Amino acid sequence: MKIALFSRPRAELRIDDIDRIFSAIEKWGMDYTVNEEFAESVSTLTGRNIPATNRYGQELGEQPADTVMVCYGGDGTLLEGVHRLGGQAIPVVGINSGHLGFLALAPRSEIAEVFAAIAESRLSVEARSMLSVEGEIDGSQQRLYALNEVAVQRLGATMISVDIRIDGKHTSSTNGDGVILSTPTGSTAYSLSAGGPIIAPTCRCTVLTPLSPHNLTMRPVVVPDTSLVELHIHTRSNIASISVDNRTFEVKDGAVLRIKSAEHTILLAVPHNISFYDTLRNKMMWGVDVR
Repeated sequence: MKIALFSRPRAELRIDDIDRIFSAIEKWGMDYTVNEEFAESVSTLTGRNIPATNRYGQELGEQPADTVMVCYGGDGTLLEGVHRLGGQAIPVVGINSGHLGFLALAPRSEIAEVFAAIAESRLSVEARSMLSVEGEIDGSQQRLYALNEVAVQRLGATMISVDIRIDGKHTSSTNGDGVILSTPTGSTAYSLSAGGPIIAPTCRCTVLTPLSPHNLTMRPVVVPDTSLVELHIHTRSNIASISVDNRTFEVKDGAVLRIKSAEHTILLAVPHNISFYDTLRNKMMWGVDVR
């Protein structure tokens, strides 16, 4: 069994949590690798030396079949960790160092239990769909992947116009701040704050949510995940912004982005005692009398 640890320097790192993580790895005799940034933080905070042979950089690289990625931080940390997998079918479990998240589900109080579940092959996983976006991004043809969403947004004060085509059919033209394409997993992220619907993460669909549209009849639309969505971008400032999960790029006026369900999925580990609906109820405070 091998553990790929991931965290970010800006995550709320706790010395006692780090000690418990490495104590669990040692207890179960696991091999491990740590991203460079986290390894430096571990060394600074605890004095524990992580050898160069147990470190990785911007990509995790090929790993044994029994590898599990453990992300320590929050939902943003887990998203960044996912992108370092490079499409490998490696289960990802998030240990939340702050408040309970939608992706990093395991509370920090259950670090020992998480590693015990990994060692004893009791880890439950859900396949979560991703989006693939292709087009001229940052000046070159690229294909990028998103677990949560792809968002096209204006830069500066002027609005942008986005022509939306679904499976080759012109669907709408939205004028405003932009548009979000979200997976079901990402429906509780940026899309939700823009008025999009909450969708159970195991559904097979994509959500299109307009951002501050000038035409108030523009509404979020849910389409099958088999659909190919094309975004034709028009902006007076000649440049617009595209965010792919927590990464931001630029696209030029006239760019065409092709977005569809990715061919690979992410295996997200789910603690046996915490369901999506538990998290939703707790985060939204549904049923809480606030009078």
